[in-house]
Amino acid sequence: MKSQVRGGTRWKRFAVVMVPSVAATAAIGIGMAQGALAASFAVSGQEFKVKAGYLEGTGFAQYGGVDMGYANVKEGDEKVARPVAISTFKRAEITNMCQSVVTDVPFVGKITLKLKAGEGKGKPVVAERLYLDVTELKADAEFTNIDIGMAAKDTDNPKIGKGPAVKDGSILPNGFAQQAEVAKLSGVEQKAWATTAGNFKLQGLNMELLKGSGAGVECY
Repeated sequence: MKSQVRGGTRWKRFAVVMVPSVAATAAIGIGMAQGALAASFAVSGQEFKVKAGYLEGTGFAQYGGVDMGYANVKEGDEKVARPVAISTFKRAEITNMCQSVVTDVPFVGKITLKLKAGEGKGKPVVAERLYLDVTELKADAEFTNIDIGMAAKDTDNPKIGKGPAVKDGSILPNGFAQQAEVAKLSGVEQKAWATTAGNFKLQGLNMELLKGSGAGVECY
């Protein structure tokens, strides 16, 4: 692995466990005590998949967090804490984006809700102040002017920070984070609990309900 502070850094088939999930898990108690949990809403009991042909974002930062969400999709108000890596961008353009989630519908079986957008030439999905609460990511990645090992709370510092405002839920303000001026990812496959954005423009949006799940039905 080659890393440098200035210039571009390529990491082949990069997994988003840049922020160790073990550390995030160990810090759940601290985060809950401080009331600092990642999502401003209770996430559902369903993890979803996102696939993209290419993502280019400016003002990238990543740090650990925890999403509080419902334990399952059925009745009940029981909630659980889920460690996540919060990937943030000031602005991102995404081509060939696909999002899917599977629901087990009584008397029907598994139904997949699939959304596609940004497939037309010159019509990418555009997001501003984008936050992705991710548990798994595979992609080919390249970073420009990357800083690794800085404190999470400094990623939006006016003097040295490159990312957008730190999301409520950075459970370790002085904990591990990294940032880059530009992040380019291709062949993206990720699992996430939540996505939030200040502005989210989806050109060529197409939604469909498909019976079943797995390869050929879900995004991947």
